[in-house]
Amino acid sequence: MGILRCCGVAVVAVVIVIALAWAYGALHFDGPSKALAMVQVVAILAVFIFVKRWCRKLSIFGLWFAIVLAWWLSLKPTNVGDWQDDVAQLPWAEVDGDEVILHNVRNCEYRTESNYTARWEDRTVRLSKITHVDMAICYWGSPWMAHPILSFQFEDAPPLCFSIETRYKVGQSYSAIGGLYRQFELVYIAADERDIIRVRTNYRKNEDVYLFRLTAGPAECRERFREYVRSINALRDHPRWYNAITTNCTTAIRHQHPAAERSRWDWRMLVNGKGDELMYERHNLVTDGLSFTELKQRALINPTAKAAGDSPDFSALIRAGRPGMEVVKPAETDSAVKPDR
Repeated sequence: MGILRCCGVAVVAVVIVIALAWAYGALHFDGPSKALAMVQVVAILAVFIFVKRWCRKLSIFGLWFAIVLAWWLSLKPTNVGDWQDDVAQLPWAEVDGDEVILHNVRNCEYRTESNYTARWEDRTVRLSKITHVDMAICYWGSPWMAHPILSFQFEDAPPLCFSIETRYKVGQSYSAIGGLYRQFELVYIAADERDIIRVRTNYRKNEDVYLFRLTAGPAECRERFREYVRSINALRDHPRWYNAITTNCTTAIRHQHPAAERSRWDWRMLVNGKGDELMYERHNLVTDGLSFTELKQRALINPTAKAAGDSPDFSALIRAGRPGMEVVKPAETDSAVKPDR
């Protein structure tokens, strides 16, 4: 009985510490004052020190935690804010049968990573002209974490990328711990490759980008594109919180799929720097018979992207010689790309 009692006390203690740490973070990051986070810790510690009966200690702690949790869950995301220029506009789409008009496609003119002119365009594409979908996987430090960008290829229009990111307000920057709370709204960016890929290869320091072709056929590619269209339109009407674990750049892609069609869960979906390895194992990448190590070596596009610069052939140049990628340069017509502002 003594051992069981000690184990029970240990479990309760661990739960209390975890709950107290979470509540501290909630008030620190999302509360009206960082000082309030420390005050509540001191108050709860005082309860456990000075209140005599354990049932009263736990009752007070449980009530306090329920109040903090209810307050935190009441926080609502918004699409109204003083947003940074590169996330100032939300994409949305009009669908008319085969034709899709995408509004607020980002195509910034960069001088440096932080010095740029934000440009937003309207683009018209046809679902029947989707041929392939490629995935760019971007690393900026640890090999365990990365950022995926899907790029849809068309017979008669330039590639169109989708990137799921945090939507920063002016003055904000990313915080891994803050990303677990309600610090950032979620944003889907629709963009030209010369924007969203080139800023990572040519302007950001120490960021490596690998470009893979997916094995999905045209019908599956069209369905993936429809999922993005549904997601951007839903987000325009119903903003969502970003969460570093549950709603991030990778899990949001999976959650777009109908529940019955989602691939089985794997730890590398969360530690997404190993996501390309997982996709290789599941035969989701065109490999041309290469080992994973060889394929990844061939997929690195930074040197080619830097050499391509702002060339109108940027998309074709970064694909030259990549496994499974034919070099196709679709005509960029007035009907396909229209400056919006």
